[in-house]
Amino acid sequence: MKRSTNHILTTHAGRLDGPPELRAMSMPIFTGRSSDLDSVMPHVRTAMAGIIRQQTDAGIDIVSDGELGKLGFGLAYYGRRLSGLGKRPLKPGESGWMGHGSGERAEFADFYKELGFMPEPFERAVCNGPIGYIGQEQVRQDIELFKSAIQDAKVNPAEAFMCVLAPGWLEHFFFNEHYANDEQYVFALADAMKHEYRAIVDAGFVLQLDDPALPDTYDMIVPRPSIEEYRKFAEVRVEALNHALKGLPEDRVRFHICWGSWHGPHVHDLPLKHLVDLMLKVNAGAYSVEAANPRHEHEWKVWRDVKLPEGKILIPGVVSHASNVVEHPELVADRILLYASLVGRENVIAGTDCGMGARVHPQICWAKLKALSEGAALASKELWK
Repeated sequence: MKRSTNHILTTHAGRLDGPPELRAMSMPIFTGRSSDLDSVMPHVRTAMAGIIRQQTDAGIDIVSDGELGKLGFGLAYYGRRLSGLGKRPLKPGESGWMGHGSGERAEFADFYKELGFMPEPFERAVCNGPIGYIGQEQVRQDIELFKSAIQDAKVNPAEAFMCVLAPGWLEHFFFNEHYANDEQYVFALADAMKHEYRAIVDAGFVLQLDDPALPDTYDMIVPRPSIEEYRKFAEVRVEALNHALKGLPEDRVRFHICWGSWHGPHVHDLPLKHLVDLMLKVNAGAYSVEAANPRHEHEWKVWRDVKLPEGKILIPGVVSHASNVVEHPELVADRILLYASLVGRENVIAGTDCGMGARVHPQICWAKLKALSEGAALASKELWK
């Protein structure tokens, strides 16, 4: 994994929006109104090459495929990659998704009702059989698509990464109705997903593991656990992820956490200080954390007391997906300089709080990424003068 040896490298958290025509074609698949992937996929390669060029034009060093090939959501996507998944009608009193009973939604019920945010589904996606990996052809196509798109873009990024869900976050989308307990279930997911993780690393890409679950499940468990109880819960998920990563070189893996990233109050977010040591137990070479939005920007203070392990990299979000305001490059530089003073300039890569796709308008996304690279250039002049 590249390090910031003579300037601050820049990256982002993965998801980006493709062109309007691709978004329009993809929406029926995301909403479940269509499963016609064949009509959309030929347009993905062109769109992916375009956003790879846009990333480099914006000054982003470490680029992604924008997750443009991830068509569908939940069962519509992972049902093509994992066996043992299905759906059934909701029973009386059941929720269709794990976050419905969160403390946040209870406290701000009027807000969520009026917003119409994540309405209750009519079906429950479930694990109803043994989990196995059946996505070999799917991930092969993902890899080839990204490689060909980089060639089509005619750019030479410092590095490229692909995002995959960690077992603990994947667990959120499918209620366990097969395994004797949730620990068996999450380890079964780990055993399955390790094939996709290895395929990406073996292809020469950096693997980014997306795991909002590490902090975010805390507010979804009813009744809410104590911090100590939750840490035991989270530690099992870290163990399962490390089980899936066994044999992979740490310096080809980066681990991303966030607090769900929807545009809500987030007053029930579990503070980073309660889980930073668990995050650092993940066998990864870099850790991507929210650090710019107003609910978590103050948590730079955690790194005054917590030592980043030798040889590891921190990727603080220095621009946020949570606001349409485009950060000033000088503010971005100040944030980078702060983290460099805490963990060392070579150990910082400047990133985003979370994926920008579907969270801010594409025009704002690219303006934020440009501000990110401009801020990194300002910080680099200060750090390597």
